[in-house]
Amino acid sequence: MSVAIGLGLMDFPFKSGSDYWRWVDLCEAGGVDSLWQTDRLVSKQPILECMATMGALAGRTRRLRFGMNVVSLALRDPVLLAKQCATIDVLSEGRLLPAFGIGSPLGPEWEALDIDTKTRGKRTDESLEIIARLWREDSVDFAGKHYRLKGASIAPRPVQPDLPMWIGGSSDAAIRRTAKYGTGWQGGGETLKDAGRVVAAIKKAVVEAGRTIDEDHYGAAFPFYFGSASDNLVTGAMAAYAKRTGRDASSYFAIGDAQVIRDRVAQYVAVGIEKFILRPVGSGDEVIAQTKRLIEDVLPHI
Repeated sequence: MSVAIGLGLMDFPFKSGSDYWRWVDLCEAGGVDSLWQTDRLVSKQPILECMATMGALAGRTRRLRFGMNVVSLALRDPVLLAKQCATIDVLSEGRLLPAFGIGSPLGPEWEALDIDTKTRGKRTDESLEIIARLWREDSVDFAGKHYRLKGASIAPRPVQPDLPMWIGGSSDAAIRRTAKYGTGWQGGGETLKDAGRVVAAIKKAVVEAGRTIDEDHYGAAFPFYFGSASDNLVTGAMAAYAKRTGRDASSYFAIGDAQVIRDRVAQYVAVGIEKFILRPVGSGDEVIAQTKRLIEDVLPHI
């Protein structure tokens, strides 16, 4: 078993870049496995662009791995994205963890950019094939409904000979997509019950597809907070999650002491999850404080 704890951000909870780097340096020194950035192109609240963040992390850190959870393929050019991933992987000497998804139909990007949400699935499938081929083939010809390539190639290729391709999403289509293209599955807003169902379904679909996914390549994410569920910033975050997803926030957030968080990790491990993206609830110095407590009171026991 290879359980690993990473930390993730959705919005940008700091007042300045220097505060962000203080948090990154804390994670680097504290033994956090990886850092993850949510993808969002259009937003009213501050959110870092995920690919630019990956490049910045490659230059700032020496040990940490990092990934995007998850980049919405239907919103991006697959050749450019394949090139960005390869470049970042080369400059970080093999520390990129690419994770791809279809993108939420509730996201503001579709209307703002005038993209038909009905094309998300087909665009994503075509992009996954293009990216995977560009990472390993000298020349790629591709004729799809949304993308056409003739003699396309990228260099340098990723340092990792088999650059991971983590897939997000919990729909039946996402399960089939993971079984067909993925080297792993990374959850986002799924509860423990949902994550267990998805892992079991992917394992069945992988067998039917004649492929394999390593047992330790299933991941989940959940927010954590050392404190009380009645704290204002927690109630606000839980209400926003419930409104956005329609799920029960109390079964998703881990609120309390270190034992509560360790127990939640153990519950996910019991349903086949071994990789984690934990999101500290709060902003600014609160994120720093929450991260310190996780490093001191949770990581040594995982």
